[in-house]
Amino acid sequence: MKKIFLLICTTAQLLAVGCKKDSEFLNVQPTSILTNEQAFSDPAQALSILADLYNRQVDFSGLDTGWVTFADFSESFPSENGRANIVQRNQWEFKEWSIWDYVYIRDLNLFIERATVAKALSESDKARFLAEARFLRANYYFEMVKRMGGVPLITESLLYDFSGDPTYLQHPRAKESEVYDFVISEAEAIKKDLSVNVNEKSRATKAAVLAMESRAALYAGSIARYGVNTPQVSLSGLEVSIPASMATGYYTKALNAAKEIISGSAGAYALYNKKPDLSENFASIFLDKSNNSESIWVEDFKLKSGRVNGFTVSTQPRFGAEEEEGGRINPSLNLVESFEKLDNTFAPIANTDALGNTLYYTNQLDIFAGRDARLGGTVILPGSAFKGRMVDIWAGYQLANGTIVTGDDRGAQKTLPGQSSPVQVVGFDGPVSGKEFTAQTGFYLRKYVDPTPGAGSRGTNSEIPFIRYRYAEVLLNAAEAAFELGQPDVAAGYLNQVRARAGFTIPLIVSDITFDRIVHERRIELAFEGHVLYDLKRWRLAHVVWDGNKMTEVDLLSNIGTATKRNTQPYGLLPYRLYDPASANNGKWLYKIAMPTLVTGANRFRLGNYYSFIDDNVRANNPKIVRQPNQ
Repeated sequence: MKKIFLLICTTAQLLAVGCKKDSEFLNVQPTSILTNEQAFSDPAQALSILADLYNRQVDFSGLDTGWVTFADFSESFPSENGRANIVQRNQWEFKEWSIWDYVYIRDLNLFIERATVAKALSESDKARFLAEARFLRANYYFEMVKRMGGVPLITESLLYDFSGDPTYLQHPRAKESEVYDFVISEAEAIKKDLSVNVNEKSRATKAAVLAMESRAALYAGSIARYGVNTPQVSLSGLEVSIPASMATGYYTKALNAAKEIISGSAGAYALYNKKPDLSENFASIFLDKSNNSESIWVEDFKLKSGRVNGFTVSTQPRFGAEEEEGGRINPSLNLVESFEKLDNTFAPIANTDALGNTLYYTNQLDIFAGRDARLGGTVILPGSAFKGRMVDIWAGYQLANGTIVTGDDRGAQKTLPGQSSPVQVVGFDGPVSGKEFTAQTGFYLRKYVDPTPGAGSRGTNSEIPFIRYRYAEVLLNAAEAAFELGQPDVAAGYLNQVRARAGFTIPLIVSDITFDRIVHERRIELAFEGHVLYDLKRWRLAHVVWDGNKMTEVDLLSNIGTATKRNTQPYGLLPYRLYDPASANNGKWLYKIAMPTLVTGANRFRLGNYYSFIDDNVRANNPKIVRQPNQ
């Protein structure tokens, strides 16, 4: 009995010690949530929060956002049956390309506010973290304004007071120019607080900030200058459109920001020049993560961290690839023929002579000889190699009477006239009409396709980075701004640097510098990097180039190199082998222009597409948000 009594007393004492008052229990701090003091208690902790904010940046095209945007705009053909709608539609929806993430803006504002008052951080650490967060905020606003036009400029966290009246939280759209001004002014304010280390690629640096400023100011200047060509694309409050009187100021800022990088004051950046083969050198810009002097700011991927991208899995030549996977992006002949000859002239790829007679080539690559080296660094051509093996791109045999012998599957075999056993009559990489994952235009993509063993496997994927800003674009920004400011000699100097790397030995002179030349250089150098849509929008050329009319072969082969050339449907150039034992050309290659059979639509860019649709729910929650024009 005594033992039982002692046990009860002991239990009661333990319960008394273990119990807490309700108020004490409710005040226990959670172990999975950091307080503001804890979050900014040391640089490593603050950086981990900032890393999440970096990961939430958006890109129009990116290696982890899918391959589809790379296959649009008639620069390529989408060789996947589920995406054939891209070449079958006749117009883009107004909601295309919309973004409106004010949760992200609020998180950036909160980081800035909390880091500002953090006591445990050194002043140097605090200055850098604040500059990085302001850069991310400015860059996201830039992404918003180039898609949406003027948006509400919110630079502090907003708190609801539960009064029942939320109107004080409702902000109207700023003028389009005011958003660009914010991006530019933020860049100027923070550039001094950031690193000038050229080997710092995935975090903000002084050069990254200046590159953003240069691009943003160039966009604003273009909208101001060329917006007069589309007076319907405007709003009375200037939420959309920028007055023409502001163009010169923006072009000046674009040129000055670019010059800061070019001068070396933001670090020793330079064009990538490591390999003697100029096409291989150009392709390597997007693959080389080791001391790459050209890349300025990238979205990085690392196998060890588990953050990789599947872009190569989707786009590599299918034959011989890991898991026999790939082939989805087939660059168009429209783009391929735009790469100049090395004598600075434009000409179609020569599949016939001046009289229309078929030309025959001993080697498949011969038809592309003497052209801009960026062609082979951007596109995998028939007869070229990838991962040390030849791609197998050819569409069939042509007989002496013009009949085509081909197959309905990759590597198909048939018996040719006069022979007793079947032979291969189509490439293992295609093209096969309507067959997905084959080179239906005769080409595969090379830019950003990783030849590293395992990079084409779903189980491994690739760790090559997506380059958001690079030095060549800075030179092109400077050239365009200089041209628009009436300095064609300065523009020529910048363009010639970029062109020399591509193998051009005849420098452009002042009389060569035209608007068409500026447009052309950006299209070629920056192909498949997410620029084509926004370049044509800011020049107010999108509705002209993508006018909704189907293309003829005459359209395709004429006016090459002109800014207003129609580009509504992707064409292909298919290689065939001649089978005619009686001919001296027997076994040689000939090429035929053809449009993939699945291409039935023609891209039509409406005036309402210049600015993306603002969701009805956004406008319902905030009546101060005015609707986009032409929608």
